[in-house]
Amino acid sequence: MDDGSFSDLMAGLGARARDAAAILATSPARQRDGALAAAADAILAQEGAILDANARDLEAARASGLGAAMIDRLLLDPGRIGGIAEGLRAVAAQRDPLGRTLAEWEPPSGLHIRRVSIPIGVIGVIYESRPNVTADAGALCLKSGNAVILRGGSESFHSSTAIHSCMVAGLRAAGLPEAAIQLVPTRERAMVARMLRATEWLDVIVPRGGKGLVGLVQSEARVPVFAHLEGVCHVYADGDADLDKARRVSLNAKTRRPGICGASECLLIDRAFFARHGAVLVEDLLHAGIEVRAAGELQAIPGTTPAREDDFGHEFLDRIIAAKLVDGVAGAIAHIRRYGSQHTDAILTENDATAERFFRELDSAILMRNASTQFADGGEFGMGAEIGIATGKLHARGPVGAEQLTTFQYRVTGDGAIRP
Repeated sequence: MDDGSFSDLMAGLGARARDAAAILATSPARQRDGALAAAADAILAQEGAILDANARDLEAARASGLGAAMIDRLLLDPGRIGGIAEGLRAVAAQRDPLGRTLAEWEPPSGLHIRRVSIPIGVIGVIYESRPNVTADAGALCLKSGNAVILRGGSESFHSSTAIHSCMVAGLRAAGLPEAAIQLVPTRERAMVARMLRATEWLDVIVPRGGKGLVGLVQSEARVPVFAHLEGVCHVYADGDADLDKARRVSLNAKTRRPGICGASECLLIDRAFFARHGAVLVEDLLHAGIEVRAAGELQAIPGTTPAREDDFGHEFLDRIIAAKLVDGVAGAIAHIRRYGSQHTDAILTENDATAERFFRELDSAILMRNASTQFADGGEFGMGAEIGIATGKLHARGPVGAEQLTTFQYRVTGDGAIRP
């Protein structure tokens, strides 16, 4: 395709999305929810076709040398396909985020003013690897009355196409425009550049992927962007941590799924904890097959690898973690401020005052106490699914669900009111 062809493709996608968005904005919740339920049925009915498509993607990914953690993100199996369908039903079961009165008041003029939630319009989602994002993003945009243009990663092209066909089947069954959820039908990266400049057609861009993708989007986009930076997540074991809780949480935070953005990438251990309990947290990780890149005194623990400076602040997305001793909660806060990505950080402590200080002095989108960073997920937050974890500070922050994909308008009523 030449440059003009990409422009024509973007214009066609955009025009159809604008028309669909106008219909979605006034559609009843039951119709949108019906589309999601029908899409869930289609996902289950087409399990074999989705698995066949995923097998093609996996074969190509392995041949290209894609890492184990990224393969895991790409992999679909019957359990994960069932989870996709369950997520669609969970989104459908949530309350309608549209038409809600967020606030209302009457100023001295006698006007009655309401602030009411409405759709954003047309959303562009650019993502890598994980084909389930096709369903998650499509569902959340539909639930919130937005049309969406999806540009999945080339490595998940066949899987995403198969899932997208099920989403379209759901729209068709509910009598909604099929253009409400569109998938860019080419792997060419030039379409990413077109989307980033498509101010005529897109109201916001949501990038979901690695540092390279997000950096490109943030530096090149003319369309407003929901910031989704990498997940450099920390777990800090405080001197007042409960040992059993600390062992369970720190191990789960890294090992459950090392390739997701909520996986812990750095373990910080209070010197007081280390003096009391020794190397147990590091040893647990080593026994689980995690490569521990240790700094300072932790390098003396057999089996560890000496850490380099750039191991801190690095998103491994693999069975690797950096580890370091710090001087109390102040040392942990200082380290996270320097190396964190404002995604998700956790403290393990039984001390309420220490936990409150950790919460008060860090500005990550998600802060946790005595809980695994793997819970940084819209589904776990009760949102059914998420379009990503926003680390910026404007509009949406943390897990972005259907409610976060709305904006608002003011609806003002008078009785022949004039302004003197």
